[in-house]
Amino acid sequence: MVIATRESRLALWQAEHVQALLRARGHTVELLGMTTKGDQILDRSLSKVGGKGLFVKELEVALEEGRAHIAVHSLKDVPMELPEGFALACVMEREDPRDAFVSPHYASLQDLPQGAVVGTSSLRRQVLLQALRPDLKIEPLRGNLDTRLRKLDEGQYDAIVLAAAGLKRLGLESRIRATFEPTAMLPAAGQGALGIEVRSDRQDLIDALAPLAHQPTWLTVAAERAVSRAMGGSCSMPLAAHGTLSGGVLQLEAAWGDLEAHAPLVRAQTSGRATTLAQAEALGTAVAERLRAGGARGVDAAGHPG
Repeated sequence: MVIATRESRLALWQAEHVQALLRARGHTVELLGMTTKGDQILDRSLSKVGGKGLFVKELEVALEEGRAHIAVHSLKDVPMELPEGFALACVMEREDPRDAFVSPHYASLQDLPQGAVVGTSSLRRQVLLQALRPDLKIEPLRGNLDTRLRKLDEGQYDAIVLAAAGLKRLGLESRIRATFEPTAMLPAAGQGALGIEVRSDRQDLIDALAPLAHQPTWLTVAAERAVSRAMGGSCSMPLAAHGTLSGGVLQLEAAWGDLEAHAPLVRAQTSGRATTLAQAEALGTAVAERLRAGGARGVDAAGHPG
């Protein structure tokens, strides 16, 4: 079994984690390291150069050509609609889904001085940060995790916001000065979860990966991704969606913002039974409808507001 993976340190950690789990179950597993367009284009925001798919396309080509059999992704980087012939075979147990505040000089967002420079290229984080601290100057920040931390340490930013999961997986938890609670900074759909993609006709691989799946996580992220799918599902939209599952009941919250208008965030939530993916996705669709009713605008296939 060959795993296609990006070559960043975090992506390799994720692939090696899956490799170890599969090897423990008796499989022979190798890695195929690849560089994607998302890794190469660092001078523009993802929303301007093609979105989340830039991180997965080359890996899917490797699956298509048979050079690799499975691809391990950070689920928040996976487009809401997979190309025909591909399937999400497995969603693994989630790490911390929250955002982390990282700064060499300040202990929290509240401690930043007026007009401080905060780095992020996520439209979601931009609108949420603006809602919390309208005075801050939000500057673009691209590159893998180590590159982003280096730019911070060089003094290009007063603070940056990163996914807590990536820092924890690489043993960099000490860099986290504060963790945003979801009530303040609602996470991205799928944040902190790993997904494994295969060709949809490879039932043998789907069966082999089944023991790695974590059903509560899968149900939760299915609901979150359904919100994004119903809204147009691209990273050119400032959208957050986060769910929690307890006793078969899924609580789902979403938020949408408008970067241009500096208007208040549109928020929506719902809860309901979710023991199947279809039930979870129905909750996500319902939340998206409530966002639209509150004034949120989705995007069409071309990324235009609609």
